[in-house]
Amino acid sequence: MSPWKETNLFEIIELIGGGTPKTSIPEYWNGDIPWLSVADFNNGKKYVFETEKTITETGLNNSSTKLLKKGDIIISARGTVGVVAVLGKEMTFNQSCYGIRAKQEITSNEYVYYLLKDTVSGFLQIAHGGVFDTITRDTFKEIEISLPPLPEQTAIASVLSSLDDKIGLLHRQNATLEKMAESLFRQWFVEDAKEEWEEKTLGELLDITSSKRIFYSEYVPSGIPFYRSKEIIELRNSGATSNELYISHERFNEISSKFGSPKEGDILMTSVGTLGVAYRVKENEKFYFKDGNLTWFKDFKGLPSSIIYLWLTSKIGQEELDLITIGSTQQALTIEGLKSIRFRIPPQEIVSKCEKQFDGIILKMDSNQTQIRTLTTLRDTLLPKLMSGEVRVEM
Repeated sequence: MSPWKETNLFEIIELIGGGTPKTSIPEYWNGDIPWLSVADFNNGKKYVFETEKTITETGLNNSSTKLLKKGDIIISARGTVGVVAVLGKEMTFNQSCYGIRAKQEITSNEYVYYLLKDTVSGFLQIAHGGVFDTITRDTFKEIEISLPPLPEQTAIASVLSSLDDKIGLLHRQNATLEKMAESLFRQWFVEDAKEEWEEKTLGELLDITSSKRIFYSEYVPSGIPFYRSKEIIELRNSGATSNELYISHERFNEISSKFGSPKEGDILMTSVGTLGVAYRVKENEKFYFKDGNLTWFKDFKGLPSSIIYLWLTSKIGQEELDLITIGSTQQALTIEGLKSIRFRIPPQEIVSKCEKQFDGIILKMDSNQTQIRTLTTLRDTLLPKLMSGEVRVEM
């Protein structure tokens, strides 16, 4: 096979800076052009298709932001540095990111995406800054790489892309299943609801509480995982987490025996900052969690866990949560507010039919998540080996 060329990242890419239209000018915002921030693609997925905010053509023409093409790469350059994604369509972006486009005679966007994924640790070591870690243009010059010939680059990217394509398909299947569950919930609990159905509050249907406080001094190097909002969001998105905190088995057993701990079917939901991300506890999971940041749904009496969970993840449920959100600077969901949400409860035969359907949906989603974890592990294992040449691809 042909030898690899020693170079640096800066030599093989075009760097494109972003910008923000003036927020004080309404004519610049809420148009048809997607405008990316790091929050839009900091989810571990390869492609980004949607953005929370949009700008107008006038906003684009009167700011330093640039229009990236479909297939271009976006990388976070400030704060949480080194998060990378591929654009699923044309988008603009803010100054906390760089747009990246491969120099076509040397490499390709597809290969550069995986090269960047492989060199994130290098970015973290070299990133400059005080309050924020920051990637600068010089950072790319400091990342040394070995570049294979174009045909081998294409073969490497093809192997890794095939895994990412399957992962993406499974994510899309789960999104479709969530929408299916939402449609069923809307039909059975909203559109077909009868006046004579009994109305109850969420607090009457289940127990809504939080955890007992765990102090910083109680953390240990290994033991029972201790989850914050960050870990619950990761579990919801991918079924896996990069957990960093633990409490001792002894402390967990003490709390569990006196006050209980999350068990299969219970739901944890983020309730401060990033609101309303719900995770349903799986069989044989053993962990504890941070008080205040997460709310615990347990002891389901009037409606099964599967119905409550898929309601929470639906647009209908999220709209209900918006109505009870408090705070301006730091938004939050309170236990009392959650308890006050009202439901019309169908007859038991409808509830049983709905539960059977929702249990099947959750079972399929969990199966997809298991496949996602397996494929992600395989991709992440192969990535450094392929990019370093330790494993070569037949062409």
